Amino acid sequence: MRIAIVSNDNESSKDVQARLLSACKQADFSIDQDHPDIVVSIGGDGTLLEAFHHYEKQLDHVRFVGVHTGHLGFYTDWTVDELDQFIDFLLNDSGESVSYPLLEVALEKVDGEKNHLIALNEATLRRFEGTMTGEVFIKEEKFELFKGDGLCVSTPTGSTGLNKSLGGAVVHPRLDTLQVTEIASLNNRVYRTISSPILIAGDEWIRVKLDDEFLAGVFMTLDHLSFSLKGVKNIEFRIAKSRVHFARYRHMHFWDRVENAFIGLGDRDKKG
Repeated sequence: MRIAIVSNDNESSKDVQARLLSACKQADFSIDQDHPDIVVSIGGDGTLLEAFHHYEKQLDHVRFVGVHTGHLGFYTDWTVDELDQFIDFLLNDSGESVSYPLLEVALEKVDGEKNHLIALNEATLRRFEGTMTGEVFIKEEKFELFKGDGLCVSTPTGSTGLNKSLGGAVVHPRLDTLQVTEIASLNNRVYRTISSPILIAGDEWIRVKLDDEFLAGVFMTLDHLSFSLKGVKNIEFRIAKSRVHFARYRHMHFWDRVENAFIGLGDRDKKG
């Protein structure tokens, strides 16, 4: 089995990386940073997002697994204290995995050029100087004329991040859906939005046509990445055909992750 290791720079992560490298060498595993079968992320969710985008062209055969060395994350199942147990599972890997939906973003430029991007968590459209204006379509039908700070489109696994902070719903990752949440929308007689998060079906898509007057000041974030949308006239969001695969060494219920991250009940409090 070929293993790649992606780590952040803190001391705890470096220590985990060294121990993992030693265990892999003893097991005659191949450390292959270019074409791995499994990518081990050491750090937090941010480190795993970096790993995901580094290997996004290999999603058809790569599985990811995370060891967190800081705050508990949704993508990092293992703690430093569980490293020996994790290594044992890794050395006895059975090939099991669980997959989650991804977000595909298609950018159409004013010159007709099209680019396709992918996100694990979410994409946002924002204008930091003044408000952003754009027409929002669901499939081919115009839904609303939006004016405000921006829009967030999230995957189910990304629903616990920025989307939740904006008042969006937490969505189970078995649902093939995308969620759109508004960022400080402006509602008056001219501009009228739904003023509520919306979930779209798996065979639907969202298209945003930006107002040419404000186009130069609009930026897109794609997970941890950010860039200007200057020269882009249409942005389309849909569920990607590809999916992300995580190595499954033990089952962790999604709602247990949510409870642990946001509520933190003790074992006594969980008993009915």
